[in-house]
Amino acid sequence: MSWQNIFGHDRILACFQRCIARGRLPSSFLFVGPAGIGKRTFAMQLAEALLCPNTDLSTLEACGCCDSCRQVQARSHLDFELIELERDKSHIRVEALIGGLEHRMREGLLYRLAMKSFHGGRKVVIIEDADHLNRAGTSALLKTLEELSADTIIILIGTSRHRQLPTIQSRCQVIRFQPLDAEIVAKLLLDQDLVPDTDQARRVAEMAGGSIGRAADLVDPELWAFRGELHSVLQRRIPDPTAFTKELIEFVDAVGHGNMLRRCRLHQVLLFATEFYRQQLRESIGDSNTETLNELIDCGLEAMSLTDQNANLATLQHWWVDELAHLNARLASNNDNSALQRVNS
Repeated sequence: MSWQNIFGHDRILACFQRCIARGRLPSSFLFVGPAGIGKRTFAMQLAEALLCPNTDLSTLEACGCCDSCRQVQARSHLDFELIELERDKSHIRVEALIGGLEHRMREGLLYRLAMKSFHGGRKVVIIEDADHLNRAGTSALLKTLEELSADTIIILIGTSRHRQLPTIQSRCQVIRFQPLDAEIVAKLLLDQDLVPDTDQARRVAEMAGGSIGRAADLVDPELWAFRGELHSVLQRRIPDPTAFTKELIEFVDAVGHGNMLRRCRLHQVLLFATEFYRQQLRESIGDSNTETLNELIDCGLEAMSLTDQNANLATLQHWWVDELAHLNARLASNNDNSALQRVNS
């Protein structure tokens, strides 16, 4: 891996390079920013550079080919740990941090951190999905953050600092990652052969909100086909809300049993609907539909926020479709009144 493969975060890299040059690298970091913009990739490259014996300290560029680099890449380095949210789990298991009930603090990440480095240098830990640390996990981690040795680096990765307890925030250097430019997302889509042409790359990049991860999901053929069906339903003003809700739930559930997978798919559907109404708004600025279209957009944004906040998915989908049906009925009424006014005039 090379920093040349990480786009849009040059400012953050320069900050780390200065810290290393001055010998003032903090021990704990909280990386925050939208999902799919490269926070994990950046953290992995940083871990590789911090553990590589051949790293060029002026650039923080690891050699990429020594035993240490290969072991970090393979997640087998004895001084490197990556903690992730397990599939089908809503929280990072506290057992991953402090061990099971029968072995509390005699196994798990925090137990291993208390041991000396296997290679006599730094130890680096990345906790991805830190938004999904529950209170027990956060409490266990807090004491470790307070007592970190100078040769241990912990990187928490989340979407927002506000999803972490103030006590965690206060013990970490918060690094804010910004969404990628649409041009960068489009280029990455083309470079990875995820889209057939520049036009689709640009269209998907605009919808992705600066996230290459979200853009990659959006080009899924099954999802793209549903997008066309969704726009068709919205164009018809949702003639049968009950049938549409059933179809939506089946489509979201079809992605698999993983809670995070279903939330991601619903988020994508809501994004498609919001995109549809924004286009409608651009075409009708100043007419009687403007206010209602803004409400439809706000409804989609609120539903996306609730999706990210672990709201019950079935209840959320019923609520969203009911709101759409109500607001779309108002749109139809506005259009009927406008047509009647044109006839009378």
